[in-house]
Amino acid sequence: MNADIRKSIINNFNGCSKKDIIDSINDSINDSDEVVLPGLGVFFEILWKNSNDELKEKIILCIEKGLEN
Repeated sequence: MNADIRKSIINNFNGCSKKDIIDSINDSINDSDEVVLPGLGVFFEILWKNSNDELKEKIILCIEKGLEN
């Protein structure tokens, strides 16, 4: 992913409320347009970098479970 895209997404959401972030995630998931995937990727990167090993394990288990469906 281009670093400018990453920086732009982070800047666009800097200072946003929790509701704004939740709404953006939900809208992105419900949108069938793949153009939103980089934004979700940046959110995931932030989540991953700020998670301890226990939370990372939970995230991986959730992803594995979701892939089974």
